[in-house]
Amino acid sequence: MSSLRFILGVNNCWAVKRHTEPEEWIEITATEFDVDHVQFSFDILDPRTEKSALDQIVSETLDYCMEYGVKIHSCFTGLAAYSYNLLLHPNFALRRDAVDWYEKALDLAAKLKSEAVGGHIGAFSVKDFGSEKRRSFLTSSLIETLKHLSALGKNLGLKSLLWEPMPISREPPSAIEEAKNLLSEANEGSSIPIKLCIDVGHACNPRAESPKDLDPYLWLKELGSDSPCIHLQQTDGKADRHWPFTEKYNKIGIIKGEKLISALEESGAEETYLFLEIIHPFEYLEEQVIKEIKESIQYWKSYV
Repeated sequence: MSSLRFILGVNNCWAVKRHTEPEEWIEITATEFDVDHVQFSFDILDPRTEKSALDQIVSETLDYCMEYGVKIHSCFTGLAAYSYNLLLHPNFALRRDAVDWYEKALDLAAKLKSEAVGGHIGAFSVKDFGSEKRRSFLTSSLIETLKHLSALGKNLGLKSLLWEPMPISREPPSAIEEAKNLLSEANEGSSIPIKLCIDVGHACNPRAESPKDLDPYLWLKELGSDSPCIHLQQTDGKADRHWPFTEKYNKIGIIKGEKLISALEESGAEETYLFLEIIHPFEYLEEQVIKEIKESIQYWKSYV
């Protein structure tokens, strides 16, 4: 029997622009979803929010988390930050600005009493990605920046940084061997561990050089022990779908509970947080969003 421990939770991206009041998303998480671990999306509260407003929302969030017994495990970039090149921007001033954004993100994560922060790290421009010299230079810069952020994270009491593999080559890492190499470089001299957060729907790179990089289960088998958090979404493997685990989507999706659990057990992981990251269109009916996430949680509870 495997000794691997699973903790099921939700990324609160489902609440963005819908249930943004702390009392709303926390109560729904605890009472309707019936889970007590959350990955907090910075789409709910931007780290650069004006201090008095930010402190007010943080205070309310912590109060309601205590009332409902909800724990914020980690804080993560969302759709807003994913729109930016961040730490790989071609312009030095904007890379420096991205460092400032991430420093504030670490600070907010610490205020929310979470233990980790991460997500989308950066994206090369098409021009830079096409230049081996620029790609090498910016990758080295990125690794040094992550070490700087790890030192800041340690001072703030965080336990780790989480680097999310992405679906396209310009957003490293997007391949299994690349992820192994970058993790090795980043952790050489880092102050706190730099880990992964594998998203099972991101194995869909249209420029993948190896078929194995298009297999989410191989990602989990080979890197599951380096990924304390997993993003769960249903997908057909052709694009980054973020579908729910409903009967409709489970019929066409490739993510199966038993296969995922087996892959993680094979990886040698000891404890894994499974965070549902289901993203509905903004025009989707609010009550349907809640219903489909509840159904998705029940699906995964049958396995963990």
